[in-house]
Amino acid sequence: MASDSNMDREMILADFQACTGIDNIAEAITLLELNNWDLVAAINGVIPQENGILQSQSEATAPVPSAPPSSASASASSSPPSSSSPAFCPVQPSRHIVERQSRMLSFRVEYRQRSTEVVLEDASTVGDIKSILETELQVPVSKMQLKGWKSGDVSDSTVLQSLHLPKNNSLYVLTPDIAPSASTSQSSQNYLLVISHREAQRDYSLHFPASKTIQEVKRNISDLTNIPVRHQQWDGWPASASDDSVCFLLSLLVFFFFYPVTIVHLPFAPLIVDGENSENEGDALLHFTAEFSRRYGDCHPVFYIGSLEAASQEAFYGKARDRKLLAIYLHNDESVLSNVFCSQMMCADSIVSYLSQNFITWAWDVTKEANKARLLTMCTRHFGSVVAQTIRTYKTDQFPLLLIVMGKRTSNEVLNVIQGNTTVDELMMRLMGAMEIFTAQQQEDIKDEDEREAREMVKREQDEAYRLSLEADRKKREAQEREEAEQVRQERIRKEQEEEREAIRLSLEQALPPEPKEEGGEPISKLRIRTPSGKFLERQFLGSCKLQVLFDFVASKGYPSDEFKLLTTFPRRNITQIDPAWSLVEAKLFPQETLFLEAKE
Repeated sequence: MASDSNMDREMILADFQACTGIDNIAEAITLLELNNWDLVAAINGVIPQENGILQSQSEATAPVPSAPPSSASASASSSPPSSSSPAFCPVQPSRHIVERQSRMLSFRVEYRQRSTEVVLEDASTVGDIKSILETELQVPVSKMQLKGWKSGDVSDSTVLQSLHLPKNNSLYVLTPDIAPSASTSQSSQNYLLVISHREAQRDYSLHFPASKTIQEVKRNISDLTNIPVRHQQWDGWPASASDDSVCFLLSLLVFFFFYPVTIVHLPFAPLIVDGENSENEGDALLHFTAEFSRRYGDCHPVFYIGSLEAASQEAFYGKARDRKLLAIYLHNDESVLSNVFCSQMMCADSIVSYLSQNFITWAWDVTKEANKARLLTMCTRHFGSVVAQTIRTYKTDQFPLLLIVMGKRTSNEVLNVIQGNTTVDELMMRLMGAMEIFTAQQQEDIKDEDEREAREMVKREQDEAYRLSLEADRKKREAQEREEAEQVRQERIRKEQEEEREAIRLSLEQALPPEPKEEGGEPISKLRIRTPSGKFLERQFLGSCKLQVLFDFVASKGYPSDEFKLLTTFPRRNITQIDPAWSLVEAKLFPQETLFLEAKE
């Protein structure tokens, strides 16, 4: 029964989260416990309904059918229900389960220069997203490729709920079969025209939006020079500019691509200053970035500021999880493709975002031969002669180039060389293809690195354990050596003390007066001294002999007065406390007495 109760609560918890959209399990359980696990009461407490309170489980008599989810547009899925609509999450009384509420998912879709927001239910399919994008982007579903799914490629029939997506997502639309429109991609940009007024011998540098017509350009020049439009004679416009109503951008592009610049031209400062040794690579890249922004706007890839060697180190030689692909952008102003490639491809939001997330982007300008030779030298030094030879094989009209380089264990590998005559979709597909190869290699590198770090960790732990063992042995050995040295020192001190005592004893023994004879006629005192070991010392002294002589005698036998005291038996007296200058008679140790030695405390 307990397992059935747990199962019911798990179902109630799942249904409650589906209906309320509360992802936090702890919060959901708390709300259910406050309502005694009454699902309908808990839902009513979180989501007030327009038609009143939901049916309680006892009142529900039949399931209320719910309308099928609509995928036509994001607005349809988010519109409020009418007052006559069924309850938000109706109850089926037979199972006491509330129908699940679809989650709303948000998608930020990048397509060339556009960014579109799509919001719809997770019960919708991938095809529903494409249907919405078809209306927004005017791109047929059949020519649309939707990329950026975390789980890989999916089909149009795939239900979003099965992909377990987060609330906010980013996708890319690729249309390799649809050629990009040059005019629409650059219509918002400003271009610099340098116009030479031959009669006045003066040049005018004027900025015009790409949407200007040639007629409007001429009118602006009329306002500036007071030369009426009908009197203006122009050189340098292409043949397609014969009609003044032609858009300035379209004529200029044709002119820029196929005609030599004479009067009207687009002068740009070089992206990198000419001269082999004029500046270091870091300063060159700072100038490149500033000039690139001036030409094409601030929305462009983040170019690495530093040498090619430093960029390679940043991309290839960090932790395996932090490594990236290296994208080397090579610019050539003499190529007719450079302007379109930079403005349409390199500055497209989707390309900028993808390069920033997955690549280290390094750039160089090979317009001048000196700079090209400098680049080839750098490539040969860092990547070998193969990469340099690859760059040499490309002609000017094939630039700009985007080299995708992947770092490998032995040598770096050029995965792809993308030429300037490409489209945003093709560029994105080739970048993604390189990322797939790189990701597979990166996973192997991460696995190898983790295994190597695990081995190194075990080795470090073993080395540390061995070091600690050696340290413990060393300390133990040093302690033992100290102990032995201390024992030797103590033994030496003891021997020195014994030798000193023995020397004192012999000195005292030699200094003692001879033992008197009884027939000498002088009063004699016979003393009997009991030692701590139980033995007795017996000797005769003249009655006039000083107590010091008695003390010296006892000391000569190994019982110095500073360690032992000399006592009488009865009455008990400490003789060593009496003045040593007293005679034996004065100390009442005459004519005979028995004494005993006792160690001092």
